[in-house]
Amino acid sequence: MPKSLYVSRVAHHYWEEPVISGKKGTVAVFFTGCTLDCIYCQNREISHNNLGRKVTIDELAKEVTLLLDKGAESLSFITPSHYTNGIIQLLDIISPTVPVVYNTSGFDSIETLKKLEGYIDIYLPDLKYSNNDLGLKYSNVRNYFDITSKAIEEMVRQTGKPVINQDGIMEKGTMVRNLVLPSHTKNSIEVINYLAEKYGDKILFSLMGQYIPYGDAKNNKKLNRKITKREYEKVLSAFESSGLNGYCQELSSASEKYIPEWDSDVL
Repeated sequence: MPKSLYVSRVAHHYWEEPVISGKKGTVAVFFTGCTLDCIYCQNREISHNNLGRKVTIDELAKEVTLLLDKGAESLSFITPSHYTNGIIQLLDIISPTVPVVYNTSGFDSIETLKKLEGYIDIYLPDLKYSNNDLGLKYSNVRNYFDITSKAIEEMVRQTGKPVINQDGIMEKGTMVRNLVLPSHTKNSIEVINYLAEKYGDKILFSLMGQYIPYGDAKNNKKLNRKITKREYEKVLSAFESSGLNGYCQELSSASEKYIPEWDSDVL
């Protein structure tokens, strides 16, 4: 079992969906590294450039507990898939009384997710693409849709239907995110239709319009711009008519001001 982890930020975070952040924010643990290699990743400094710091599990437990004691709606683990065993150890130590959120790319193995059963209250996966081809093209992984769709099925099995308390905070459930990409409204609409048909009210859905071209995406003819109002409204219309419940971002969220400052050690 691991004795240490690599984290890029541990702090209150206020910019998740309202049912996650609420008024007091979520205590967010951003882990260094990621299971995907998206050419448009806005967090590439931490996902692939190893920006972060090494902490022992006991040290991280103290940091998280201190922040939780100040007040928070939830505890969120962000890009956590490669640290499952360490997260379980951490949760055994701190025994949080707020909902625990697993904020993941969605590209998770069933074996990994089964280890987490009973520890995670809320799964917050992405479903970026409606097919395997786009997963290979833009995130450099094979069988993206096959793996992620099965992972989401396991997440929903574990959590059941969403539960939201009287204060508007999610206590249990799965909420699936999709980021609208420029020139790819068809992809997002196919994702929405798939989720609506398979899950209906068994999940929440979060439509994101925050895309900004980063990294190699700046040189990609289809991805080198923000999405247009027309593109977003087209996908939003599909969401509204799908029967799914959930949230949508304002296009103004496509701003660098929402990207956190990372801890500065380079591993």
